[in-house]
Amino acid sequence: MRLTAVSMLALLTLAACGERTDAPASTPAEKVSAANPASDGEGSVPVVLTAPDLRRVCRAGLAAIHGQDLSAMEVDGIEGEVVNLSWRAPVDGGRRRGQCRVDGDLISWKPVEAPTPESNRWMNQSGDPVTRFVLDGDAITINTTLPDGTTSTQAFDLPAERL
Repeated sequence: MRLTAVSMLALLTLAACGERTDAPASTPAEKVSAANPASDGEGSVPVVLTAPDLRRVCRAGLAAIHGQDLSAMEVDGIEGEVVNLSWRAPVDGGRRRGQCRVDGDLISWKPVEAPTPESNRWMNQSGDPVTRFVLDGDAITINTTLPDGTTSTQAFDLPAERL
């Protein structure tokens, strides 16, 4: 940010009047953003995934989100830009189901057949974890930021499907 003479004068005037010029510290939930910060150094190129890559990214993303082995995640189908997945429920041995979609480098998911209708929503609200991916050949890196600001990174080796 460049300060001009006018903005510098305004800051000094406010400081002399006893006005606070600093904003309160942001909370961890405010620091987590689903939007990519703009950068002058690189152009904005949207991530466009093929259907096989979308399936790979969603398998890796939901495996990381739910603490599952990649082999446990099964793709049940794809409907447009939404991938349907299922995996063995760790507690009762039944099946858990979810849907996944990708917007840029952001992975969004929602449970399917959750016990309450309110739980069957896309997990992309302000208090939800933010999950991003990096796809580099067969390697998929999943970066998750929790609402409290903690982060985790998991790397998966998932070869592209051979059609």
